[in-house]
Amino acid sequence: MIFKIILFFLFSPAFCHSQTDLFVMQSADFTHPGIRANYNIGIGHTMATLNKVPIGNEMTFSYTYENAGSHGFWHTANGSHTEALGTMRNMPITKTVTLYTWVQYGLTTLTPKVQNRFYSGTSLGVNLKVSTHQSIWIQESMNKIATIPVYSSTGIGYTWSW
Repeated sequence: MIFKIILFFLFSPAFCHSQTDLFVMQSADFTHPGIRANYNIGIGHTMATLNKVPIGNEMTFSYTYENAGSHGFWHTANGSHTEALGTMRNMPITKTVTLYTWVQYGLTTLTPKVQNRFYSGTSLGVNLKVSTHQSIWIQESMNKIATIPVYSSTGIGYTWSW
């Protein structure tokens, strides 16, 4: 009986309607004016079966690199790395505009000394569909790390979906 339930769940039309997104984003940290680069790359997977789950219908993994050094994206002693898992709630407004919220938790090295610290971030944004497989998104994030007060960042990104 359990096997039949699992098969029904896996092959139901709601489960089959899923999508995987590869995203890249460049951000500006307004409360950290010395940061010259803030790049984010990640992957998310949306499943129709999660549409009724209040926290989100897309599970994400992202990697962010920030650098306050003089070399822009290239690593300096002031660079930091953040790996985060998250959940995103997509709320379609029209066929081309989707609002979303995104909650992430992970580890970061964004401290005066390179140390792993707990990171949490909450974002609110809009996704603008450009074509069947491409979209541009704009978001505002509030981030918290144990050694730094809450800071915000504004980003613009590109998503390719399949």
